[in-house]
Amino acid sequence: MADPTGPTPMPTPAMLRPVPAAPAPPPSPYGRVEADGTVYLLAPEGEIQIGQWAAGPPAAGLAFFQRKYEDLVVEIELIAARLADGRATPEQAQTVLVKVREALAARAFIGDVTALGIKCDGVAENIVTVRAAVAEKRAALRAEATSAREALAVEAEKLGPSTSWKQSSERFAKMIEEWKALPRTDRATEQALWKRISAARTGFDKRRRQHFAEADAEHKIAVTRKRELIAKAETLATSTDYVATGKQIRDLMNDWKAAPRAGRSDEDKLWKRFKSAQDAFFAAKVAAEAQAEDALRPNVAAKELLASEAEALLPITDHKAAKSALRGIHERWEKVGDLPRGESERLDARLRKVDEALRKDESESWKKSNPEARARAESTANVFSDGIAKLEVKRAKAVASSNDREVAKLDAAIEQTTALLRAAQAAASEFGSLTHAV
Repeated sequence: MADPTGPTPMPTPAMLRPVPAAPAPPPSPYGRVEADGTVYLLAPEGEIQIGQWAAGPPAAGLAFFQRKYEDLVVEIELIAARLADGRATPEQAQTVLVKVREALAARAFIGDVTALGIKCDGVAENIVTVRAAVAEKRAALRAEATSAREALAVEAEKLGPSTSWKQSSERFAKMIEEWKALPRTDRATEQALWKRISAARTGFDKRRRQHFAEADAEHKIAVTRKRELIAKAETLATSTDYVATGKQIRDLMNDWKAAPRAGRSDEDKLWKRFKSAQDAFFAAKVAAEAQAEDALRPNVAAKELLASEAEALLPITDHKAAKSALRGIHERWEKVGDLPRGESERLDARLRKVDEALRKDESESWKKSNPEARARAESTANVFSDGIAKLEVKRAKAVASSNDREVAKLDAAIEQTTALLRAAQAAASEFGSLTHAV
């Protein structure tokens, strides 16, 4: 790079070559520049003087004033294109149009005045069209927004009486955000709809606060009541009177269920304390019962022997001796004492089976020795036996008189009475021999 403070470099051939002058613009049918610099525009109203050029040759002045015209054409065409494709608003287009029309009226250029005016008129018409379309779209959006706000108002009024406090509160909050996101509409309509939503939300919030105030009061009552029950349960937890205390613990549980619920957090903590006291009592009860049953374990072997001794009496052959022996077994059974819960039913069942066999034998023996029952059985058998004898006499007479129909009838009666006689004899046989036979 050459030092700017050094000596001036030698000129090159290119630097010595003359610079060609810019070509002069062709003559314009819309204006001219005189040799003295006077500028004329050929307008629809005639040729008019629009300025004075003194910055160079007339050709340069002509080019300068033509460029001013071309700049206006480019500006109006550009805004027309942007308006058509939606990149410019009618207001922006109107600003450009006013500027170009002011320049058109000022006549400070050289160009086709009529053509530029036509372009301006076209933009003006498009501005009217686009404004109408925008107004229509805005009206549609306002109508949609009004409809959406009306729907929100209706929903708010339906939601106002709700008791779903959490969900409804969240929905009211979202409704406000949705309201804010909607396009603005008629102010009076918006205010009327907003009052409806606000009234519904205010009513809901008032009821919600009242509900939770009442719930809070109920929770305090519930906490107090359940702390009282916990105190009683904790007092009973160490009792060794398991039967009476077990009933009291169950009663406390019923009281707990009947008491109002506290808040979820308090309810869980209180229940853990109450259940802990219950668990402590029942764990001690189970341990005590297990210890008691272990103490009864030696009685199992003793009663196993007594049960086997009783079972050896079966089958009963001597009722009186068996009854005496079983009485002695029962006396010794009672002296042995209680059994563990798991063994008691099993061994009691074995002894009970022998008791039932003895009672059955005793019942059958008494039945056989009952004189009244024996007399009734023998009387019944005798009646049937006498009846058969009478029927046979009648049958013999019917045979003698060759009355076959009567014979058949009597045969059927004899057969039926014979069956009854045999049943009576079977019942009477339990009391001994009969005086009559079939």
